[in-house]
Amino acid sequence: MKVIICGAGQVGWQIARHLSGEHNDVTVVDNNPDLVRRATDTLDVQGIAGFASYPDVLERAGARDADMIIAATHSDEVNMVTCQVAHSVFSIQRKIARLRAKSYLNAIYSDLYRRDHLPIDVVISPEREVAAAAMQRLRAPAAFDTEVFMDGRAQLLGIHVDEDCPVVNTPLRQLTELFSTLRAIVVGIRRDGTLFAPEPGDQLFPGDAAYVFCHADDVNRTMEVFGKKEKRQERVVIVGGGNVGLEVAKALEGRAGRTRAKMIEKNRKNAEKAAEALERTIVLNGDGLDRGLMIEAGIDKADAMLAVTDDDKTNLLAAVRAKSEGCPFVIALINDPSLLPMLPHLGIDAHINPRATTVSSILRHIRYGRIRQVYSIGDAEAEVIETEVLSTSPMAGQMLRDIAFPEGVLVGAVAKNGEVMRPSGALRIEAGDTIAIFAMAKDVREVERLMQVSIDYF
Repeated sequence: MKVIICGAGQVGWQIARHLSGEHNDVTVVDNNPDLVRRATDTLDVQGIAGFASYPDVLERAGARDADMIIAATHSDEVNMVTCQVAHSVFSIQRKIARLRAKSYLNAIYSDLYRRDHLPIDVVISPEREVAAAAMQRLRAPAAFDTEVFMDGRAQLLGIHVDEDCPVVNTPLRQLTELFSTLRAIVVGIRRDGTLFAPEPGDQLFPGDAAYVFCHADDVNRTMEVFGKKEKRQERVVIVGGGNVGLEVAKALEGRAGRTRAKMIEKNRKNAEKAAEALERTIVLNGDGLDRGLMIEAGIDKADAMLAVTDDDKTNLLAAVRAKSEGCPFVIALINDPSLLPMLPHLGIDAHINPRATTVSSILRHIRYGRIRQVYSIGDAEAEVIETEVLSTSPMAGQMLRDIAFPEGVLVGAVAKNGEVMRPSGALRIEAGDTIAIFAMAKDVREVERLMQVSIDYF
């Protein structure tokens, strides 16, 4: 597949890394020559320095025979015009644009993106994706990472393994025997900074981070097995009233039950805007690092705090401050993945990586075949891919034990006729089933081959 990626920032570079690693023909376009040079020096991609919306620049990037264009520059307007040029001049079939301005995302204007208007096939909103990720973290506060699969009937949980975890030093094979009715399976383990797909004889040790795929109805029981207790978040403090904070607050206001939320926003204009847009959320104008203001927001009585400003260091410090004031659960929005190893040492319970959530959203729309969901884990170290099994797939008609999965691949769950099932060697995979697969990055291409999907792409 030939893909043009416009924008060589964090998201564009990460998408280029994924696609070039799977031997796609990738060209990166950016008006910053340094970013283009970084991409060509570190990845197997071609690079063009220039403005992505210019027809001559896209021509040089190979738009005449491109299969897809992904517009992920920092400008919404450039992304929109790029898709228009890609459609009108070069007839590129698949066009994805990242748009951030709320006005462009308003549902009443959705007709704007028709092929005879602005021909954008997929619109990705980072703020909405991040807000959705924040809400998922709140729904499973004892997990450091979580994502929903199979239409909400299954969930991936990231769980820290503590010293007092009941299943420490227990082989995973034995866990299956001990909890025979628990629809959950450990698909990944991070140990000493390295992520891997475990074998049945592997054990969990204190300090590990386990990725567990489970049925949605078994989330609470799964957390209990790992020694974690869930508590409903009724009082929430949000530090940061920008686009992300506003989306989170609106989601909390629309939540079932009555969640009481307070927001702290440093910029007065943004604080006034948030106060006008929200109905029940109390908005305070001031510095989220100010202890007095945090106390006024009720941080000592809060069940959770989310730090979602556009500055990583502010989010880290605000989370540490909240924790020191007695808040039991804190979430920090972190853009820089190099900061992630610090979080457990700082007592920060969970994080949201905007780059990872946006990358996962884009990957969901560019993978071959009937991909329903893609979630990128860590610094693009692994993916969980949910897909429908096609009749052309080598998996169709085979029992799981007979499918030649690579070593870095594990099946998390299988859905048959709407029922989510824990995988077993004797389970037969049929066309029409939905399967969730954990795959290390190096094995993603082989997983796609097993899906036998290229026939079904366009």
